[in-house]
Amino acid sequence: MTESETETSTMTGKVGILVPSGMLGAGFPPDTVTRGIALGADVIAVDGGSTDSGPHYLGTGTGKTPAQAVRRDLEILLTAAATAGIPLIIGSCGTSGTDAGVDWVARIVDDVLDDAGLDLTVARIYSDQQAAQLVGELAAGRIRPLTPPRPLEPGDLQRCTNIVGVMGHEPIVCAVQAGADVVLAGRATDTAVSAAVALMRGMPAGPTWHASKIVECGGQCTTDPLKGGVLATIDATGFTIEPLALDVRCTPRSVAAHMLYETADPFRMREPAGTLVVSGATYTALDERRVRVEGSIFEGAQQRTIKLEGAAISGYQTMSFTGIRDPQILKDIDTWAATLTDVLATRVSTVLGLQTGDYDTDLRLYGYNAILGDLDPNPASPREVGVMLLINAATQQLATAVAKVANPLMLHLPTPEMTHLPSFAFATSPAETERGATFEFVLNHAVDVDDPCDMFRIAVTRSTHA
Repeated sequence: MTESETETSTMTGKVGILVPSGMLGAGFPPDTVTRGIALGADVIAVDGGSTDSGPHYLGTGTGKTPAQAVRRDLEILLTAAATAGIPLIIGSCGTSGTDAGVDWVARIVDDVLDDAGLDLTVARIYSDQQAAQLVGELAAGRIRPLTPPRPLEPGDLQRCTNIVGVMGHEPIVCAVQAGADVVLAGRATDTAVSAAVALMRGMPAGPTWHASKIVECGGQCTTDPLKGGVLATIDATGFTIEPLALDVRCTPRSVAAHMLYETADPFRMREPAGTLVVSGATYTALDERRVRVEGSIFEGAQQRTIKLEGAAISGYQTMSFTGIRDPQILKDIDTWAATLTDVLATRVSTVLGLQTGDYDTDLRLYGYNAILGDLDPNPASPREVGVMLLINAATQQLATAVAKVANPLMLHLPTPEMTHLPSFAFATSPAETERGATFEFVLNHAVDVDDPCDMFRIAVTRSTHA
């Protein structure tokens, strides 16, 4: 927290953070929100996005959650926040936190406010970044790779369809201090969404960041993640976690275990403002449902940084899927897969005049080793296998052409020792499904910043629907 934030913070004895679920649109029981408010929540915070589902959503600037599901959650949360007079903060709007995602959620919020007759001030925080600006930062040596390191050239930035900066708590604090009742943030760290109000009100950084990490996924730190969210209450010496469903518990194990989730080091976690250190933290059961955590510290960063995420088109994809039940094939499925790859390459070269470098083949054997592949130490002999063939090429037409060459092989290819043609079962007709453009993550880098708010733009509007 900056000195200016400390000076303007409203000091309180404790701050309650209500997190209803791990992601906006995932759903939660309405009564758990009501209970969280009654227990003393000072802010409702929920993440609206993720990179878990791959680069498509950042590349296209679209959301993975249905608008109906987002609206259902917002109807409950906006009404609860307005009734209690506390802020509602949503981060990484529209899955990837692009400007388009923020505006998409903002339109849903406006519709809900209009229908409910609620007057609330809404802040939109935009996190899109311009490649041209970042090229200058790269030339100045202010951008560096995160682990695992990957070289970055100006052309990599320029070919991204979307680039976002991952904000910390500071822009969210600015929006709340500007009078926002609802904050719709672009790409943000999962923890910043929950930490902002507590830090603004003077809560200690160590317990605040640790509590925000534990509650980032709502009920995942409880004994039943599907039954609603949690309330974290932060004070001067630590924090207490309590589930909002009455038949669910938090235990020292369930709470401590969440530090293993999406972290390279379970004892240290980097934020734009510094590093959370929990190696000395203690987890104590207060009763059967609540856990007390103390001993967390936060080491401020000498150099503030903002993570960059960018996605670019890597090609176009066509998919085929067939099912194999033939026991002769299944007893030596590795040989069959290798035969398919070799025969397909030969036929594509003969028929289409293409070499393997002109397209990419990804063969996955579901029911055998599709998840781990060669890393599987002892794949079991399967009873049946679903064969997914993904063809990636520079154009959709080319990818589909290769998949069509593979069609008879996916239907009747024998192993070399077989003297007859087996028959398999395509899952769809036509067998080839064109998936359109595919994307890859290009950026996993951090840029040095002098002010953690400079890369983000805040727009505040007052809704008048009553």
